[in-house]
Amino acid sequence: MPYLKILVYFCTVLKSTFNKIITFPLVVFIKFYQWFISPLLPKNCRYEPTCSHYMVEALQVHGIFKGFYLGVKRILRCHPWGGEGYDPVPPK
Repeated sequence: MPYLKILVYFCTVLKSTFNKIITFPLVVFIKFYQWFISPLLPKNCRYEPTCSHYMVEALQVHGIFKGFYLGVKRILRCHPWGGEGYDPVPPK
């Protein structure tokens, strides 16, 4: 029985580490966009937080798969005929 607990713990740590390793380059890429490219463009996002901030938070809260899905879904909604206003990342 203690082996099962150790295995579950190991799998949890492995999943968490995998998510952090895969998510980190995406977050760095988005931060690069926020710091260097976004200031050169007019403010277009209809939502608060902005789509790039939403994507970073979704990746950090939900991990690579669900976070990326939520971020892309949000970006696809960000157009003149889409919604607007406050739209936070859903809790885990």
